[in-house]
Amino acid sequence: MLKENKPCLLVICGPTATGKSDLAVELAQKFNGEIISADSRQVYRGLDIGSGKITKEEMGGISHHLLDVADPKDIFSVDKFKTLAQKAIADIISRKKLPIICGGTGFYIHYVIDNVSVVEVSQNETLRSKLSKKTPADLFSLLQTLDPDRADSIDAQNSVRLIRAIEIATALGKVPPISNNSPHNVLQVGIDLPDEELKEKIKTRLEKRLARGMVEEVEKLVEQGVSWERLHTFGLEYRSVASFLKKEISESEMKEKLLSEIWHYAKRQRTWFRKDKRIQWFNPREMEKMETEVKLFLRTEPLNHTF
Repeated sequence: MLKENKPCLLVICGPTATGKSDLAVELAQKFNGEIISADSRQVYRGLDIGSGKITKEEMGGISHHLLDVADPKDIFSVDKFKTLAQKAIADIISRKKLPIICGGTGFYIHYVIDNVSVVEVSQNETLRSKLSKKTPADLFSLLQTLDPDRADSIDAQNSVRLIRAIEIATALGKVPPISNNSPHNVLQVGIDLPDEELKEKIKTRLEKRLARGMVEEVEKLVEQGVSWERLHTFGLEYRSVASFLKKEISESEMKEKLLSEIWHYAKRQRTWFRKDKRIQWFNPREMEKMETEVKLFLRTEPLNHTF
């Protein structure tokens, strides 16, 4: 039930490669919306192909926010994301449009829609020194013990993010639980596919990204001064391509490694989102059902725009 005097906010979430961006554009066209990207890598300039950043043509005339807002050499925190997302939401609402958060970074979405307070945790150099000697597998296992919810949403091979998550969990405990503290009426639409179909989409998407110049994109980032260490912190495509360019792995090993890691990442995303029972789940082909759900939520008919 809608709460009085609270503006509406639509969320499109789910595992990677399920078609969230296309769906968000279609719903934005139908319901006078603008899109706020909730992707921890698409905030960075120059991380386009590897992160699957939507192109100008794919936007279909819909305004997108929180793309290209950070330098890849800088650290972009959940606190920064929450601040910018709240500003974008307020701006969109002030123009009597529907804000639509779209992405697969569940941690970011949670902090915005539930208005979670961000508590700054200083670096613990003693702990970091100890953790830096551990493998990503050991770090991930430790995080699963300290904070299983955060472990569900993180790149299990990203040592930098794992160490930071352990540092925060050690200082504060677990990620704040799901609450009902949102300043908005929120409808969360989850998009998912059967395992085999999702695996095939991940494979097809990877091939397209490589054909579009994903390796060349990483080379360009290096030329611009982004360090190999920094590329590794971006995880998945950027970590594996960096390893390939450094001749640590072959091209075939890079592809095989990526297919495996992206699939495992998609499963962790699925686990994270499935824990939130407020999310209503659909197959991306169920557009009519999703449109009906949004129409009931907004209590308004879709627009008859032609783009």
